[in-house]
Amino acid sequence: MSKEISKENVLVINHREMGDVRIADDVVAVIAALAAGEVEGVSTMEGGIGKTIMGYVGMKSKSHNRGVKVEVKDNIVRADIVINVSYGKSIPEVSQRVQEKVKVAIETMTELKVERVNIRVANIEMEGTAHS
Repeated sequence: MSKEISKENVLVINHREMGDVRIADDVVAVIAALAAGEVEGVSTMEGGIGKTIMGYVGMKSKSHNRGVKVEVKDNIVRADIVINVSYGKSIPEVSQRVQEKVKVAIETMTELKVERVNIRVANIEMEGTAHS
């Protein structure tokens, strides 16, 4: 094995005959960030989607202030996501689509239950002004 995984922030989701399946909280956060970034009307994630993902995979210093924060407890996920919305898009509609997309992505990929996806809109961006 290349790297020891800390027991903190790692959830055992399934005990199998062949061994345990463990998912780090950071993996759930990356799933949430990728799903949110796919929604039309989300111009960028707070901190930029590239910075968010690179931070989670160790390319830059990790920070919980990169637009996505997840809490996983007893197989229940609560997510806080900060987005920038494209000018002219309906904030309530974009936010609802982000909530739905993040919930489906996390539940499909991890089999965890998503209890809440809180959205905070940090900014409105004109086309061509998004920074990643």
